[in-house]
Amino acid sequence: MTNDPSAAKYQIRARISAEGVIDKPDVVGAVFGQTEGLLGDELDLRDLQKSGRIGRIEVEIDSRKGKSEGEIIIPSSLDQVETAILASGLETVDRIGPCRAKIEVISVEDIRISKRQKVVDRAKEILARLQEDSKGVGLDLTEAVRKMVQVDDITTYGPEHLPAGPNIDQADALIVVEGRSDVLALLRCGIKNVIAVEGTSVPQTVKDLSRGKTVTVFTDGDRAGELILREMLQTMDIDFVARAPRGSEVEELTQKQLLKCLRNKIPINQYLEMSGFESTGASREPREERGEPSGGNGRPERREERSGDRERGGDRGGPRRDDRERMPMPVPRAPTPIPPPPAPAAAQLTPELAHYFELLNGVENASRCLIVGEGDAVVAEAPVKDMIETISALTSPAKAVIFDGIVSQRLLDVAQEKGIGTVVGSRLGPVGKIPDAVRIFTKADLAMPGASR
Repeated sequence: MTNDPSAAKYQIRARISAEGVIDKPDVVGAVFGQTEGLLGDELDLRDLQKSGRIGRIEVEIDSRKGKSEGEIIIPSSLDQVETAILASGLETVDRIGPCRAKIEVISVEDIRISKRQKVVDRAKEILARLQEDSKGVGLDLTEAVRKMVQVDDITTYGPEHLPAGPNIDQADALIVVEGRSDVLALLRCGIKNVIAVEGTSVPQTVKDLSRGKTVTVFTDGDRAGELILREMLQTMDIDFVARAPRGSEVEELTQKQLLKCLRNKIPINQYLEMSGFESTGASREPREERGEPSGGNGRPERREERSGDRERGGDRGGPRRDDRERMPMPVPRAPTPIPPPPAPAAAQLTPELAHYFELLNGVENASRCLIVGEGDAVVAEAPVKDMIETISALTSPAKAVIFDGIVSQRLLDVAQEKGIGTVVGSRLGPVGKIPDAVRIFTKADLAMPGASR
């Protein structure tokens, strides 16, 4: 009967040592001959091999200097007790051929355990590959669907076939970017009221659109983005300006960075004063500065949320801008006059504040900002347009920020975050909330020293 090695459950390993030179047939013959009748009829090796209950006996012999050593391997499909008896019977062999010999059982291995370990190891490899492949397929599928939706959403607008989102006509707010990739980046964020100018020359279609909507220009943070912005300032209506971080492009930003840039947009008049640019086009004051109703609760945060809703092309059922312009404006009630506080004495202008106002006079009309540290020493200086980035990048403590420009809410928030206690500027802009830890001084305070906000 042919042996089936795959049916073996155990494997007997034994070491052979002989005082002489022997070969493999000598070992096999000694094992069969000297165990015959020793273990009983049920465990006769010849009968067990014929029935396939033990496999082929493998022998490896190495003879050197008149001595021989080697190993015997016997696969067994017997149970544990019978296999142990068979293994112990091998050790009774004391002669192989003409030589004295000794057989010592090294181990009886459960083949199923090693097979299980191989199964476990292989299963780990298969599972790891399966998870990796599934992960890649999921990402590819998600990305493919996202790109398909983006391609479906993006449209062309006007006779110039400008890349645009689908909500250009319906929304009362408009975001103008540089190119098609910028449009796709904003579409990924769910912002659909966006159009690209596709070049440095502003198309007539964009100029016409800007006359009836609240316009935010969103450009790259490089030299080309600055040139395109200056072109727009001269040829179209603009309400707000948003810029990508210096050296970055809009299409490279993450969703979080894109939304942050749009939340931190700057009103056009404030941007013109901070940057030193001049607008020869139809730029105007933003809606919040033109005295339009903001909801009646006096909370600046709500104005920002409404502005964010307009940028996303949302329509909450409120009146459109053109409708509001046709609506009669309510007659404001005359506020109760508040008597001005008495002007403090000139002695209340502390040496520290006097020093700050001297620094302010030194940067007047220079579009520069100074950051003062310990000892009232100037620790950093930068253009006003880079002021926010410079303050955010500070690694050492600072006491005051001094610049010839308008103090904005964004500046106050960054100053509070960096622990800067004093801000000195030319005048105070539309600020919703002044942090308790920040004092504000402007040129108007020169008339009444010691006053602060």
